Amino acid sequence: MKRYAPFVLSMLMLALIGDLTYAITSQEAQKLPSTRPQTEPAPKTVKCWITAVQPKPLSPNVRRGLEWLVAHQHANGGWGQGEESQNMGQGMARLAAKPNVADTCTATLALIRSGSTPSEGSYAQSIHRGLDFIFSQIEAADEESLLIASVNGTRVQRKLGPHIDTFMASIVLAEVKGHMPNEASEKRLFAALDKVLNKIEINQKDDGTWGNQGWAPVLAQSMAAKGLSRAAQAGFDVDDMILAKTEEQARKQVDGAGGGFDAPGSAGVALYAGASNLSTLQDSANRNAQRVDELEAIAKNSPDDKKRSEARRELDRFAEAEVARQQVQQSIVNRLEDKQFMAGFGSNGGEEFLSYMNIGESLVLRGGDDWAKWDGGITQNLNRIQNADGSWSGHHCITGKTFCTSTALLSLMVDRTPVPADALTKAD
Repeated sequence: MKRYAPFVLSMLMLALIGDLTYAITSQEAQKLPSTRPQTEPAPKTVKCWITAVQPKPLSPNVRRGLEWLVAHQHANGGWGQGEESQNMGQGMARLAAKPNVADTCTATLALIRSGSTPSEGSYAQSIHRGLDFIFSQIEAADEESLLIASVNGTRVQRKLGPHIDTFMASIVLAEVKGHMPNEASEKRLFAALDKVLNKIEINQKDDGTWGNQGWAPVLAQSMAAKGLSRAAQAGFDVDDMILAKTEEQARKQVDGAGGGFDAPGSAGVALYAGASNLSTLQDSANRNAQRVDELEAIAKNSPDDKKRSEARRELDRFAEAEVARQQVQQSIVNRLEDKQFMAGFGSNGGEEFLSYMNIGESLVLRGGDDWAKWDGGITQNLNRIQNADGSWSGHHCITGKTFCTSTALLSLMVDRTPVPADALTKAD
């Protein structure tokens, strides 16, 4: 099955809780490999992504954070988890400077959000080197399991689950499609993302999740959903059934009557649950918006009764998911003044910063006073807690400077998040 549609984006506008012991089960090794053939990259044509608003200029705080990331990139292009809070002890000191995929992906994505690509911009070289590290890890991985990382037991893996590396890689690779410096590197990108997407697809469980391992795996679930949706938005052929199961899993967590939300694997933290469900439903809505016109035409004009019926069912699914998305979004907007909700686990950590990014990516599409209030409040808070050296730190769970700095930056630059033009057109 081809993964590539004929269009390509041309530019990006851009606690201390005891760690849960996790294990990779032998079942992963028993998954069947994909039979879909490798395909060649499609030629660059039109842009499929824009930004929801005119992005703000990069602030001095953001620039200092970006420079901190560049200064802490390793010679092989990767990033380690970096210095952790003293609250977390020294049990992972050996991993502080050991490059890993998840931290490298978040750092690389933050540099991309600044407006650079692997082929141009102030951070092009660092992005290209980061991608080279990610590619090498993917290329060395097996074909069937959900793993791509050679370094295991990192803080991010223990907190978000052992497959967070794979999910984060899918997001980064989808967003650089069409931006590699030459044909050879573009082909390498396509092969790497095809392998990652196949791993995610064949390992999804019947309930739409990927195992719920870790302390707060609901956040990893949102990253898997984001990677699949972004890849589909960029023109990769992601299985619609996989996307539908992911969307349904998030929709089922929404209390339609009360407007509340739930999520297994949220560690009992409402911020994580709400942000993750909203993120999944928002990314799904962005992808669905690209398909509405085609499906409406089929439902109205196709001479094939079966195709008309299937199109109407898909449109009905889109409508149900949109109702759930609006309910979760409004529920979160209603709680933005709730300090306990906004504090997440109770203090800053990578999980909080990642949740802020997830919420921000939805509210920027909502626009208006709610978006302005959110953006102003998060900017003020994150600027206030930035370290003197330009980095950000956590005080519980994910406290490593690399992940915290990267996700704080992604929250500050959420107005640069790529969205399909159709998502804005359908919202108007």
